[in-house]
Amino acid sequence: MLRQVLHRGLRTCFSRLGHFIASHPVFFASAPVLISILLGASFSRYQVEESVEHLLAPQHSLAKIERNLVNSLFPVNRSKHRLYSDLQTPGRYGRVIVTSFQKANMLDQHHTDLILKLHAAVTKIQVPRPGFNYTFAHICILNNDKTCIVDDIVHVLEELKNARATNRTNFAITYPITHLKDGRAVYNGHQLGGVTVHSKDRVKSAEAIQLTYYLQSINSLNDMVAERWESSFCDTVRLFQKSNSKVRMYPYTSSSLREDFQKTSRVSERYLVTSLILVVTMAILCCSMQDCVRSKPWLGLLGLVTISLATLTAAGIINLTGGKYNSTFLGVPFIMLGHGLYGTFEMLSSWRKTREDQHVKERTAAVYADSMLSFSLTTAMYLVTFGIGASPFTNIEAARIFCCNSCIAIFFNYLYVLSFYGSSLVFTGYIENNYQHSIFCRKVPKPEALQEKPAWYRFLLTARFSEDTTEGEEANTYESHLLVCFLKRYYCDWITNTYVKPFVVLFYLIYISFALMGYLQVSEGSDLSNIVATATQTIEYTTAQQKYFSNYSPVIGFYIYESIEYWNTSVQEDVLEYTKGFVRISWFESYLNYLRKLNVSTGLPKKNFTDMLRNSFLKAPQFSHFQEDIIFSKKYNDEVDVVASRMFLVAKTMETNREELYDLLETLRRLSVTSKVKFIVFNPSFVYMDRYASSLGAPLHNSCISALFLLFFSAFLVADSLINVWITLTVVSVEFGVIGFMTLWKVELDCISVLCLIYGINYTIDNCAPLLSTFVLGKDFTRTKWVKNALEVHGVAILQSYLCYIVGLIPLAAVPSNLTCTLFRCLFLIAFVTFFHCFAILPVILTFLPPSKKKRKEKKNPENREEIECVEMVDIDSTRVVDQITTV
Repeated sequence: MLRQVLHRGLRTCFSRLGHFIASHPVFFASAPVLISILLGASFSRYQVEESVEHLLAPQHSLAKIERNLVNSLFPVNRSKHRLYSDLQTPGRYGRVIVTSFQKANMLDQHHTDLILKLHAAVTKIQVPRPGFNYTFAHICILNNDKTCIVDDIVHVLEELKNARATNRTNFAITYPITHLKDGRAVYNGHQLGGVTVHSKDRVKSAEAIQLTYYLQSINSLNDMVAERWESSFCDTVRLFQKSNSKVRMYPYTSSSLREDFQKTSRVSERYLVTSLILVVTMAILCCSMQDCVRSKPWLGLLGLVTISLATLTAAGIINLTGGKYNSTFLGVPFIMLGHGLYGTFEMLSSWRKTREDQHVKERTAAVYADSMLSFSLTTAMYLVTFGIGASPFTNIEAARIFCCNSCIAIFFNYLYVLSFYGSSLVFTGYIENNYQHSIFCRKVPKPEALQEKPAWYRFLLTARFSEDTTEGEEANTYESHLLVCFLKRYYCDWITNTYVKPFVVLFYLIYISFALMGYLQVSEGSDLSNIVATATQTIEYTTAQQKYFSNYSPVIGFYIYESIEYWNTSVQEDVLEYTKGFVRISWFESYLNYLRKLNVSTGLPKKNFTDMLRNSFLKAPQFSHFQEDIIFSKKYNDEVDVVASRMFLVAKTMETNREELYDLLETLRRLSVTSKVKFIVFNPSFVYMDRYASSLGAPLHNSCISALFLLFFSAFLVADSLINVWITLTVVSVEFGVIGFMTLWKVELDCISVLCLIYGINYTIDNCAPLLSTFVLGKDFTRTKWVKNALEVHGVAILQSYLCYIVGLIPLAAVPSNLTCTLFRCLFLIAFVTFFHCFAILPVILTFLPPSKKKRKEKKNPENREEIECVEMVDIDSTRVVDQITTV
């Protein structure tokens, strides 16, 4: 009883609101436009988010804490000497992979000379500044002898060239660790790719070689020069590529990911314009009909204007509050399109059900009472689900900003639909009541006055006048609309046919089967190449790197951050045991072996041992480069102790993918907790992967919980709680299918797809809630009758919004970007699966599942008697008598 009272009260409130807006249409039409112009004007000076890590890496993660600890123990300026600077922070750098189209050996004389020429060209790059030209020598990382540090592979190639020049045959390159003539052992697993080896790891050939150039960025001027050097570096590599067409080069810099991420916005511009034109055309066609008076083409256009005003207002607010634009915002207009268009089409559908002899104010009040309650509840669902995603509970900044922008846009869209679109409906209502043309707004003459006009003129001015129609025909004035006619005369009878239902059920079982098959194969995607434009440096470089350099994992730092008894044999064995199975590419193993020999030969106590370590170990020429991997501290009694140490590890892998690295990270983390030695492991990629699965699923998980909570709470507002049960089951079925088919379509569960799944919850409720509400609240008659009635009442609005939405999505499929590709596939699946449920699954299932529609037998009250009036009618020929019985 309480639910019915609340339901009637809300309908009455919306009815009065509609009457009030119809009384002041000019104000409610102009106010949203002025607000949008004032707020949207600030968007002309929008800022772009530069940090990809800030957007896509989990905000609160253990990896960031570990990075701070590593930077405090081993400052970056000391870590660059090892050329594993990307082990701590990527900084500024330029990389290039050189390979051949014919899989030639890059270590032969021709390609060796070519790569060394490229190296010489890179080192001569100049960045002009007022009064000075910066070269690589001015911004490179310096060694202890104040010379630029270059990749060890360059020294290997130079020694290989000198060996060939002097006809030395004893020089051999081993893989993945080789030795230079000065006795240094260098790791080349990430510099040589596609390697074929002889016995004893001697390299026979290599299909690819990677060079890396690290730059300083210690202040703003230095960082600006380094950024320009990176741009010149890419240009130099491309020019070198043109002059040497037999080799293929893949340049990459620290700015490539950011530039390619934002490139999606630039390459999408003309496709979005095409999408807008198609949606405008389809919206106008969906609102048009042959009757030039009752046709509403302007409302189709004004519905899109309403959505555009709301989106512009939201963009202005985000910009004024310090928000920055990023490419994920491309999905916001499509979220607005799905929600806003259905609301406007539902209002237009309610307008068609009003009586034409009513005043415009009364018709508008009836429209608001009929459509605004469901639209308000679905808008509340959007605000709650995206509001939870915009909360601090969301650990990925890109998802949080996207949800925040969507919340603001949806809120203003709701206000603008109530005001701007409602006023537009009032204006077109007056045009209709005055029998004016729906496009040209001129008075339409009666058919008698058009007899002498040309056929095309009569066609443009086709209209049905109320005085020319009977009372029974007045209710069918809108049936000339193509979609109304299609649903009422053909589709409703076909989908509820007894012979069609078994095929629909069978098709649904097939749908569930394929969805389950895909659901069991869901994979989490944290690969950053999935969010950038295609045919870019990031995609080409990442593809080449995975092809040629996937034998070993990225360099992983192994940091011991406590003072341990390095002279203790058991401690040494523990450290080596923890790193068992890895390739140790630092001097740590030699260091431990040296300690072992030193301790055995001297048998000195700890103080004398550490003093000898400090004096003899660091002076040993073979360990001259290792001093940056040990931190010593001197106590008050001049006793020297080792505070921290590190070594670099790589793991042998079959393929460098995110899942394998994530498993490796978790394994090392568990080992660090249970080990006797306190250590941490770190690589910059861990910042993106750490807690990525939980951070990624948190917005979807929280949104689902909030949606269920709101459905439970709204059960007290709707007229029947069974509506919410059906809505919940439908949402589960749609989301399950979307996730399954999304996986089969090679879409991973990443930031973009999760945001689309949150939207899918609301899109399903948007389209299915009015349909289910009409069916559940229907009394008497049969289930089939109410299914048909629900489709006739709400099916046109669903079909109109679906057609406009799909037409708008089609150009998105052609955008050369992985981000928009994911966006298109997810949104298309959401729209298609929801449409399949609205027009096939629900109309069939509802015909044989609760609620029951048996006709209730009313007990006859003796006081309520029927008076019967019998009228005797005699026909003209007086041959028979007809009794007409009328109930009074």
